[in-house]
Amino acid sequence: MNISLEYFSALDPGRARRNNEDAVLVDESLALCLLADGMGGYNAGEVASDMAIREARDEFARWVASGQVSSSEGEVRRALVASARRANRSVYAAAQRTPEYAGMGTTLVQALFGVDRMWVGHVGDSRAYRFRQNKLEQITRDHSLLQEQIDAGLITPEEAKFSAHRNLVTKAVGVEPEIDPEVHGHDLRVGDLILMCSDGLSDMVPDAQIADILRLHPTLPAMGKALIDAANAAGGRDNISVVLAKVQGDAAAARRLWWPFNKR
Repeated sequence: MNISLEYFSALDPGRARRNNEDAVLVDESLALCLLADGMGGYNAGEVASDMAIREARDEFARWVASGQVSSSEGEVRRALVASARRANRSVYAAAQRTPEYAGMGTTLVQALFGVDRMWVGHVGDSRAYRFRQNKLEQITRDHSLLQEQIDAGLITPEEAKFSAHRNLVTKAVGVEPEIDPEVHGHDLRVGDLILMCSDGLSDMVPDAQIADILRLHPTLPAMGKALIDAANAAGGRDNISVVLAKVQGDAAAARRLWWPFNKR
């Protein structure tokens, strides 16, 4: 199967904040999408998120450039883990080195696309969803206190919507010297739509409404704008970041990328 990918990304400060601590990066040559939601005083969250996505991309690009690229599941996962860990080391070192950046950190979501397979890595509570045949599925599991409480049966998902601990993450890039990112592979089909977002969207707009928006709008820019508008209409309490990637069948494309996955 030959596929092509269409991308869209957008950032919005929301209605409650002046600065934007989210960051997104789409590298079409690597078929790699990155999203981060920073935290910290001053402009430290902004620094952390921007540093994380760039360091993660650069480490993954180094792996590709090394010429030792393998399409094996294990190798791809190791490459994504290594890129997240490089981002963590860089953000942590900057936080230790610069007093104004002390305590800064960020979430991180990575999505890498192959021919009939994709890999998603994440740290924190920013999310990735797959929209397939008009059904929305969250394919990351939040690294958050709230999710741990749900898993332990202490609260229900419905109660979680009103919890005071919505934004307490249990993992973040740059907070500790080492991290253990979560990476999973997923099958990929023509027609799939992948959504990555910060909690500025997922906290404000229910999954059912997100699915309705993706279903009703015909283009990625229209979907992205509608998602951001919905988050702001619900209060816009946080920065909003969105990355969309649509998988399309295109025999002529044969993907003019580095993809080792074409050789499988």
